[in-house]
Amino acid sequence: MTVESTLPAPPAPGADPARPPLAPGGAPLLGHAWNLLRDPLGFLTRLRDGGDVVRLKLGPKTAYAVCDPELVATLLKSPDFLVGGPLWETMGVLLGKGVATSNGPLHRRQRRAIQPAFRMDKIHEYAKVMEEEARAMAGRWSDGQTVDIAAEVFRTATRIVARSVLQVESVDERADRLSAALHTVFEGLYRRMILSFGPLYRLPTPANRRFESALADLHRLVDEIIAERRASGSNPGDLLAALLDDRDENGETVNEQEVHDQVVSLVVAGAENVAKTLTWVFQLLAEHPEQERRLYAEVESVTEGRPVAFGDVGKLAYMRNLLTESMRIRPAVWILTRLAVVDTTLGGYRIPAGSDIVYSPLAMQRDPRAFTDHLAFDPDRWLPERAADVTPAAHAPFSVGNRKCPGDHFSMAELALILGTVVSRWRLVPTAETDGSARIGITLQPRRALLRVEGR
Repeated sequence: MTVESTLPAPPAPGADPARPPLAPGGAPLLGHAWNLLRDPLGFLTRLRDGGDVVRLKLGPKTAYAVCDPELVATLLKSPDFLVGGPLWETMGVLLGKGVATSNGPLHRRQRRAIQPAFRMDKIHEYAKVMEEEARAMAGRWSDGQTVDIAAEVFRTATRIVARSVLQVESVDERADRLSAALHTVFEGLYRRMILSFGPLYRLPTPANRRFESALADLHRLVDEIIAERRASGSNPGDLLAALLDDRDENGETVNEQEVHDQVVSLVVAGAENVAKTLTWVFQLLAEHPEQERRLYAEVESVTEGRPVAFGDVGKLAYMRNLLTESMRIRPAVWILTRLAVVDTTLGGYRIPAGSDIVYSPLAMQRDPRAFTDHLAFDPDRWLPERAADVTPAAHAPFSVGNRKCPGDHFSMAELALILGTVVSRWRLVPTAETDGSARIGITLQPRRALLRVEGR
């Protein structure tokens, strides 16, 4: 019996759209929210056994989980579904109406405003900052030291986005504040997404007070960055300047709140997602010394002992495959949502207007239907002669269609330069305090990424 043969049969072509089957599990009152709180990763990776599209009960609400990669690709490209649902409603308190959360004409205008900042010639300029910050981080460590890799790469990624695309002054103090604020905010967002009990989060509990204080500090920091640029009167031609000069559909300068929301969106994407991805990469290398040795050998053969530079990135084929495999098996972004804006169908199933849609990149990327030996960390699966065996729709780390990340080349350059710089100087090994299990939040990272660095 094949895995596929155990799935419920979808509606026959031409038949009236059916209601998707109810996902197994659940608890009284909470429904499947209980599963998403107790064991979210296990629950999501098992969902496709119930069907390609299944219904979820999240407290009093019904949502629909899309489990088939090809249907997810259809979902992301269809005008029947917009960015929305529990994740983006929750993230709205952080991101406002920036490019990550907006839809329609507003999203298209905001995307056009930021795209020039991510041209390849600009990334070549930003690479100088990436190289400097990567070398500074690696240069702070000493042989035998145990370092908190998550904290180190988060601070470095924050500094890179602040110094490059925003050209922020006084970056040292602000990077530390941004890192601390974002860490606390992301800790509190996941429960707010799964359990939408608004009044509960207005109670003056210690956790709620920490969340509100960190959120306020984050927004205050962004306002300081914008005010500082306005006061300087300078226009260095960077992304912040483009946002301040952006015009709305009436030709008027966009309002202050939109500029603020755009900056928050870019800082979050440039710091949170990149840092979590790098943390997983270093954790995986510590767990897989053979892959670490192969990566070091490639970096050394390309650089011949000099510091890694932007011009080397295109020559590091094994590194590219290793990063791709890391993002597959240990993604930072593991759950996403959409909103059905009309009565529609997906995979032959009926989806009512106003329905929340859930899908999990992690579940698709660990699906044995899409990947041979799906739980193995195997960078060579991305070699040209083997990549043809992969289901393409099952792994799109920067999304697809009009929601594809405009900073994908920026992020890949940053990942490669930081990884190459660290690997050329240090070997990272687990300690007794290391815990590589996933810590659940809006994004994923190792629970305790405490690794010992050993000099080459």
